[in-house]
Amino acid sequence: MASSNRPQGFGTKAVHAGAEPDPTTGAIMTPIYQTSTYVQAAPGDHKGYEYSRTHNPTRSALQRALAGLENGKHGICFATGMAAIDSLIKTLRPGDHVVSTNDLYGGTYRLFTKIFQEFGIGFSFVDMTDAGQVAAAMRPETRLIWVETPTNPLLRIVDIAAMAELAQKQGCLLAVDNTFASPALQSPLEFGADLVMHSATKYLGGHSDVVLGALVVRDDALAEKLTFVQNSSGGTPGPMDCFLVLRGIKTLHLRMQRHCANAGAIAQFLQQNSRVEKVHWPGSPDHPGHAIASRQMRGFGGMVSFTLKGDRMEDALAVLSGTRLFALAESLGGVESLIGHPASMTHASIPREERLRNGLADTLIRLSVGIEDPQDLIDDLSQALDRKG
Repeated sequence: MASSNRPQGFGTKAVHAGAEPDPTTGAIMTPIYQTSTYVQAAPGDHKGYEYSRTHNPTRSALQRALAGLENGKHGICFATGMAAIDSLIKTLRPGDHVVSTNDLYGGTYRLFTKIFQEFGIGFSFVDMTDAGQVAAAMRPETRLIWVETPTNPLLRIVDIAAMAELAQKQGCLLAVDNTFASPALQSPLEFGADLVMHSATKYLGGHSDVVLGALVVRDDALAEKLTFVQNSSGGTPGPMDCFLVLRGIKTLHLRMQRHCANAGAIAQFLQQNSRVEKVHWPGSPDHPGHAIASRQMRGFGGMVSFTLKGDRMEDALAVLSGTRLFALAESLGGVESLIGHPASMTHASIPREERLRNGLADTLIRLSVGIEDPQDLIDDLSQALDRKG
């Protein structure tokens, strides 16, 4: 007989985490509690809910689900992924210092350098695939290491356990943006991270119909601090958005299997195409981070990026405008395939000189590979690559 102490499989958690039948009606799906306030029996005598910026039952269910999926204790949801990062940085003080990866989402870079740097928080951007560079960037005032892995858009792999060791030596926090991997493929808390961040807009929601962000932590004091900022700053999601992410999570494990399989087929096709210079996908054996990804991930994800031969942006733009199934759009992680140009879209806020220094070429194209039939996606890219600017 199987032991009752065996932890639940991820698919079971995806379907059931955070969900309880509605006590009033028995509804199996969490209701959308579309209310701004809650009636109290007497001043201060309520059922745990006073005002929906502070608490909402639909949001509470989602927060429990996310904590369960990430093997955490506390889930804290926000209106967007950027609101989640914003609230985390607001726990720092002027004079504090953050070490961040140099290959990261342009919106995160913009928030760090254009908003919080103006308030006296320092940031250093380094290649986190080299732990030595991270160690060299640490200062006595370093309070946070900010990691993306896989990174956006070059899909570099950062060793979470190595970053956790550095954070512990420093006595600072380690936060991991787990958006590209999703909890289905990677569990940063298990490797020593203190916080996990998600743009739940992406794989968690999975259907390009919602914008939402989240943090997951284990430490009670840290959760209390973040929840205070969440409520005080007010960047909280509405109940409909929370419901949509709850619904999306139930098929996360199934979708990620197809995203990974399709991305592998696309990466193999691109590696054999004569117009392609370099393919970035951590599942490829020749990817520099493949060994680490194999150790800390349960699959290699649905994101692929590649550069064309030559340096003419016009060639990249011709490919971007030539696809029929791949939709030219920002964002990622939906069931449909998207194609984008980081230099002019998601990462345009990073100065060109810095983009090029970090390996983000003008001919770099980023794919969010969906769950369509893989051959149809390959055929679409093939005909688009035949075009020239």
